Amino acid sequence: MHPYFLIVIIQTLLRKRHKTTKETFSSYELAKGYKELLIISKRLLKDAMLITLGIFSAAFGLKGFLLTNHFIDGGVTGMSLLVSALTGWPLYILIICINIPFVILGYHIMGKQFAIKTVLAITGLSICLATVNFVDVTKDNLLVAIFGGFFLGAGIGLSVRGGAVIDGTEVLAIYLSRKFSTSIGTVIIAINIMIFSVAAYFLGIEVALYSMITYMAASKTLDFIVEGIEEYMGVTIVSFRSEEIREMIITKMGRGVTVYNGKRGYGKRGETKDVEIIYTVITRLELNKLKIEIEKIEPNAFYVLNTVKDAKGGVIKKRPLTE
Repeated sequence: MHPYFLIVIIQTLLRKRHKTTKETFSSYELAKGYKELLIISKRLLKDAMLITLGIFSAAFGLKGFLLTNHFIDGGVTGMSLLVSALTGWPLYILIICINIPFVILGYHIMGKQFAIKTVLAITGLSICLATVNFVDVTKDNLLVAIFGGFFLGAGIGLSVRGGAVIDGTEVLAIYLSRKFSTSIGTVIIAINIMIFSVAAYFLGIEVALYSMITYMAASKTLDFIVEGIEEYMGVTIVSFRSEEIREMIITKMGRGVTVYNGKRGYGKRGETKDVEIIYTVITRLELNKLKIEIEKIEPNAFYVLNTVKDAKGGVIKKRPLTE
């Protein structure tokens, strides 16, 4: 890119970022803007690659497995498959039409950037379904249900990692959960119960049961893609031997720690005593090792575990140290 156009782009980015009408910027501001531009460009490229892979994976799951056997999935994709099976209308048209209200809802809930990415993702999936031919991989119903769900779930998960959705169920679930003060999971289950009940009535019990297997396979694959194999665990440890535990986590586990100053309450009278509270983030695979090491230091140490959806920075991504 010509340097002049690059400077113009950076200046536009800085004006938008800082909400200013300045015509010129200092060399430091331009350098900082260039760094921001690189970060944004890399992020957009990565998102585009993830969404593209997601589109082809979902399309392969739909055309290579599910469509020929009239199996369906949950959510908006399941609605589209069900309507297609009952009416014969092309799936690539239904995918767009049924997702339109969810995209509009997503714009109001999640913002403009999310809505734009979602429109592009759904449009790409529709074009892929309309133009790309996939072979029928197998006629075995069980394999169709499992692997159709696997590739569809992988496609949805990759799109989510790219900042978009090709199934608007989650958007609807977020909206309804806020409106009726219920959990997102409860809303999704309620929606899918209705979809599979309609499928059982119109397509038959057997197809509905296989479709439930498809949904479970897609759901587990989606969770795996979004959360990863190394699910993170946050561990809060309260112990009077906190210094030894801190050293153990750093040296033996190879993880970083955060230390808080707090008070520990105990006894019938509620006596309190100053104590250092340790917080660290590890993977689930390392949890058993951490428990053993804590027990070696203080068997009665109090610790609380909680699931961490994602973690970045520090030493969390590094390989644990070996003993």
